Formats: sequence, C-alpha cells, structure tokens
Amino acid sequence: MGVTQVVLVPGLGLGPESYAPTIQHLTMPYEIITLPGYGERVQAGDDLHTEALAQRVLTHVTEPSVLVGHSASCQIVVAAALAQPQLVKGLVLLGPTGDVGASDWVTLAERWVRSAVWESPRLVPVLAPQYARTGLVSMAQAMEVARRYDLAAAIRRLERPAVIVRCEHDNLCPAGWAQRLADLAGADAAGETHADVWTVPSGAHMPVLTHGEEVVTFIKRAAGVYNGQ
Repeated sequence: MGVTQVVLVPGLGLGPESYAPTIQHLTMPYEIITLPGYGERVQAGDDLHTEALAQRVLTHVTEPSVLVGHSASCQIVVAAALAQPQLVKGLVLLGPTGDVGASDWVTLAERWVRSAVWESPRLVPVLAPQYARTGLVSMAQAMEVARRYDLAAAIRRLERPAVIVRCEHDNLCPAGWAQRLADLAGADAAGETHADVWTVPSGAHMPVLTHGEEVVTFIKRAAGVYNGQ
C-alpha cells in the first residue's frame, strides 16, 4: 500500500481555495473534491441526497484514504465511509453540523450569526467569491437536504476512526454536539468508540481558513502518522 491519500470536501458553498491554508502544510498526496452546493452550482437532475453526494466522492477514492469534511460536508464523508469502509482509513470532521434536533432554518440562522461575529473581517473577501460561484440558490437547495440528514444516527454505524474538531466559538457545532458525536461514533457493546474530539481554543466555524496548520495535525492523527510534534 502506498502513502495515505487525503480527500478533502469543501463545506457548503465553499470551493477548493477554502483548503488553501491546510494544503500549504500538507505533505501527503491529496485531492479536493467539489460537489453541487459545495463549490459547484446545482444543475438540473443533480441528486443532492447525502448518500448520492458520497457516491460522487467515492468515485475519486481508489485506496484507503483519510476523508476530510467541513461543516455540512462532514455528513457526506461519513456517508462515504459507511458505504465503502474499505476505502476509508480515517475521517476528520471539522465543525460538523447534522443535528436534526437543531436543524430548522431559524435555529441554523441564529447559530450562524453567533458564530460569524467571531470570524475575522479578513475572511469576507475570501468567502464572498466562493459563495458567489456556488450561488445562494444552490447553497439553499443543498442545505435543505443536508439539514435533514441525521448525523448522530449515521455515526453510530461508523467502522473507521474519526477525529472531530471544532473551534472555541463555533455555535454551529457546539461543544456538546461534538462530544455527543464522539460518544456515539461506532460505539460497541462495551461502549468503546472510534472517535475523539478536540476544541481549538480560538476561531469559530472556519477552521479550514483560520487554523490550517492545526487541521493538518488532525489529518495526520486520523492517518495514524501523528508524531506528537
């Protein structure tokens, strides 16, 4: 088996450039995969269901890889790992959403605002072109489907290790939600799970843009090559 490949899926509305601060520190082979609503405009006939988008990701995966998701795309990489666990070495879930108990539009908007106020204004010129390229309508269509995917139920069936990462001021992925996912991930009869959870002590919902070097550390941990440095 060759060197572990890393497959990165942008978050809702974001494009490949959202991972630029990450890949500048990444020494493993990688591929960034955009999807309808996640870097690409939705086209007529696109199936936006999480499992269908996961299958699109899997067409790019030919050997056991670390799958990295951000925000709503965490659901996609988990679905990919459930569909083809033999192709997944580990997962990194950055600011995962998917709490169906808090997925109504009002709650999502309120949590987004409470997270956004902690983001640096310097992110605006970085984010705006990506959102414009994907399109607000496409983002809304993709989110309408994503918000109905029960990540807590899905992650119970996970057979591969996961590293769950959030930032201190991420209200779209509160600490309690991240811990719940870690507690549920692949839990067996003895209560052993396949995940650990980390909170970066700064930032909000955009660790891919604000904590690229730290994200690489978590990717290495998921790949089993973390050296403690």
